[in-house]
Amino acid sequence: MITNTVRPTPRSLRAAWVALTGLGAVFLFEMLDNSILNVALPTIGRELNASTTALQWVTGAYSVVFGGLMLLLGAVADRFGRRRVMLFGLVLLGLASLATVMVRTAEELIAVRALMGVAAAMTTPGSMALAFRLFEEESLRVRAITVISTVGLVGLAIGPTAGGLVLAIAPWQTLLLVNVPIAALAFLGIRGGIAPDDEADLHRVPIDVAGALLATAAIVLGLVAPTLFVNDGPHSWAPWAATVAALIAIVLFVVRERAARSPLLDLALLARPLVSSGLAFKAAAGIATAGLTYLVTLQLQLDWGWPPALAALGMLPQVVVLLALGPFVNPFVQRVGIGRAAWLSAATVVLGLAVYALLHGFGYAAVAVSLALVAAGLRVVGVVAAINVLSGLPKNRTSIGSALADTTTEVANGTGVALVGTILAALFAGSIASSGWTVEQAGQFETALTAGAIALTLAAAALVALGFVRAGRPTTAGR
Repeated sequence: MITNTVRPTPRSLRAAWVALTGLGAVFLFEMLDNSILNVALPTIGRELNASTTALQWVTGAYSVVFGGLMLLLGAVADRFGRRRVMLFGLVLLGLASLATVMVRTAEELIAVRALMGVAAAMTTPGSMALAFRLFEEESLRVRAITVISTVGLVGLAIGPTAGGLVLAIAPWQTLLLVNVPIAALAFLGIRGGIAPDDEADLHRVPIDVAGALLATAAIVLGLVAPTLFVNDGPHSWAPWAATVAALIAIVLFVVRERAARSPLLDLALLARPLVSSGLAFKAAAGIATAGLTYLVTLQLQLDWGWPPALAALGMLPQVVVLLALGPFVNPFVQRVGIGRAAWLSAATVVLGLAVYALLHGFGYAAVAVSLALVAAGLRVVGVVAAINVLSGLPKNRTSIGSALADTTTEVANGTGVALVGTILAALFAGSIASSGWTVEQAGQFETALTAGAIALTLAAAALVALGFVRAGRPTTAGR
């Protein structure tokens, strides 16, 4: 039963260390999960006799389920309690991770990964909402979200290296079993550091089941379509069918939400300047980060012939900047204001893309600068855009607001990869992974890199412009 237990609002991060430890562990799981598993895919393929498609879905099943269920489970959390839903999700995460020891086929592993995606959808959006609501002061909110996101970025940075070291001495299942102590730490921190939800703050209208199904279908199809474009190419019917189906689902979702007495997502909330601008900035950062990482990875390994280990080191400017800027996010926001910090950091992301589009052919130094600029912009906008979205919503809608921000990032990541992947497939003749390119193919690849980078720059710039315009409009919408 949800109680009305009230705890004093923390006046410092130290006073909330138990809660922040639990919330940081949630972000650690989200970032560490796929990054630590990717290095084990060849081993998993051999031991489970998995096909290329099956291996793709070992990671894809998690992302698709995670992205597809965030809105629905965010709405559930707003109605039944953010803390309660998160605790259930952490129990599910621990059980699903333990089930790894019983996996004998690729299909069983895919099912386990899908369950982990459900757990992630129950925990990740709520963690941002709970961190936001833990404090009343904006500066403490910025610092808290910066701290827990830094923990996640550490997981992202050390994941591949840690995974490789573990594989040298232990079976691949160990990489997923590490989620068990992380889930336990998160459970204890959240249960001990965060009070049960106040019943007065919950959203009490019934859940719009039809809207939830349409939203889930639209998001799942939208995440699957980019993968199909990259794998099957733009000449196949499958990616286009998935794209059309996603668009139809979106249209039907909008029609349903406008007509429903109790919509899953009140579309009027999206019209709020803080919400729409924050989502636009999040989308710009997501498209840029995923698209640029994809292009640079291909350039370093396929065009320049770097081995995977050296190519991983080539991405270090991104990781170093993401980690190093953590202590400077709050002072920067305090100095320029949260609104200006949002669009300045988003504009830095666009600048990084433009540097890559214009200078990537001049050597690694230009590539490193572009990676650093995009990472610097992402480090700030990832925090302040989420705070803008949550600040623009009523108190009883913060979980679905956080889910909206996370869903926007997931879809934007897929869109960024699909955009550059489709351009590469259209401009490069033959198999891009084949060795011994001809002079003509090398020229085609260079043209595709430039075209892809320009497309990313224009797409991100359009979203940043939209966010800037929306943020500039005054609003009286309260909380």
